[in-house]
Amino acid sequence: MNLKYKVTNNKYFNIKEILKSYFQISDRLLVKLKKNKKIFLNNLTTYINKTVVIGDEISVNLDFEEESKNIIAKYMPLDILFEDSSFLIINKPAGLPIHPSILHFEDTISNGVKYYFNSINLKTKIRPVMRLDKDTSGIVIFAKNEYIQEALIKQMKNKSFKKEYYAILEGHLETKNGIINAPISRKENSIIEREINSKGDIAITNFELINNYTFSNSLIKNKKLSFVKFYLETGRTHQIRVHSKYINHPILGDSLYGNKSELISRQALHAYKISFIHPISKKQIVIEIDLPDDMKKVIL
Repeated sequence: MNLKYKVTNNKYFNIKEILKSYFQISDRLLVKLKKNKKIFLNNLTTYINKTVVIGDEISVNLDFEEESKNIIAKYMPLDILFEDSSFLIINKPAGLPIHPSILHFEDTISNGVKYYFNSINLKTKIRPVMRLDKDTSGIVIFAKNEYIQEALIKQMKNKSFKKEYYAILEGHLETKNGIINAPISRKENSIIEREINSKGDIAITNFELINNYTFSNSLIKNKKLSFVKFYLETGRTHQIRVHSKYINHPILGDSLYGNKSELISRQALHAYKISFIHPISKKQIVIEIDLPDDMKKVIL
């Protein structure tokens, strides 16, 4: 992938200003670009303090041969929603972690993505931009280079990257919509669980009630449930799950922050929509997917 800039005025004095201000390349990536001689002036390698004149063309080659040595490539079917030279967007099923760990070393989405990248001869690190819990389903993004990863993370920080979720909550919500503003921190003596804590990180979740309903079948009678949309303003670990517990409506099937359920074998949480600005084309990208079958069975 190449970034290109044509000098048409005197806004920038030298190449470094273009790289830092126009492309917004980080200091960390700039060091790598210099070391690997990936910066060009009129198709010739150059140094970043070189002055520019009208008519000059600056280009940056973002292709590095990299490897995530700690991730084993393993075939698995990937539900690819969108792909271009910048990123890969996948519909992650429930039950698969994103990152390898001691308990899940070869059965993660990252293992499958590495196998896929190898199959298309893309030698790059595995860079997930979005993180979902193992038992949360939905949209995840993998950046194909460091520049794209940094650009999308910046959009998340300035809130131009939008993430929306569907969830089924226990009980009937009393309001149609609202904002949950409650700081979250790691629970003492736990490496997994989070809790509301005044000393925690700011966490803001918006919700919109789609429908209150009562579920009944041959085994379960009159189970009150709420089908809800969540819009995140921050991205704390387990944020929706912790905030749902905080308002006394835990997510259905969430055994960590609520209760196990006979209706679903995992927390009923699904990342169904994202929208952001493409770092290269500058066009808005909107990806939206349907509910998975296990959640459909509960609300339909």
